Amino acid sequence: MPQVDSSLPHVRRLAALVLTLGALLTVATSAFAADPTPAAGATAAQAPPKPKKVTTRQIQKALGIRADGVMGPKTRRAIKRFQKRNGLVVDGIAGPATLAKLGLAGAPRNATLDSADTATALARIAQCESGGDPTAVSPSGQYRGKYQFSQATWEALGGTGDPAEAPEHVQDTLAAALYRQRGLAPWPSCGAKIAA
Repeated sequence: MPQVDSSLPHVRRLAALVLTLGALLTVATSAFAADPTPAAGATAAQAPPKPKKVTTRQIQKALGIRADGVMGPKTRRAIKRFQKRNGLVVDGIAGPATLAKLGLAGAPRNATLDSADTATALARIAQCESGGDPTAVSPSGQYRGKYQFSQATWEALGGTGDPAEAPEHVQDTLAAALYRQRGLAPWPSCGAKIAA
């Protein structure tokens, strides 16, 4: 009868342990090499700060009107008055030239709903879709409100009831969410005009 070496199971366990440690060391080294943050005390070139965005509240404060954070008709009228006084294109949109003249170019970014870029795009969409009228209804009745929401899109965004009967700030909020999710795609005709 052949004799079995009793040290064989120990060798297998030791080999398994060595392989496991080698795999862990490989994973740990890869993770450490992929981590771009320097170790404590190390110095590294810092990435340049991201560009800043301007909120509707900041625009309103710079215009000297009540800062409620809503890019509504009063804010657009105040922007138009400012643009006219300062020889800018009078469109009611707080674009780069208007922001610079307001002294807001490069102001701190706020992660709130209405960045100047989003507000500018939404103002153009609303003007194209409904003339900025929050109660507008398309001739077919299928698209409703300032941004001409379909009922399905409105409800998918969390809206309730008729979009054309919703308060303007609610329409602005849901349109901003839709714009952040899908860009100009939900507004194909006006989106093409705005992007051009």
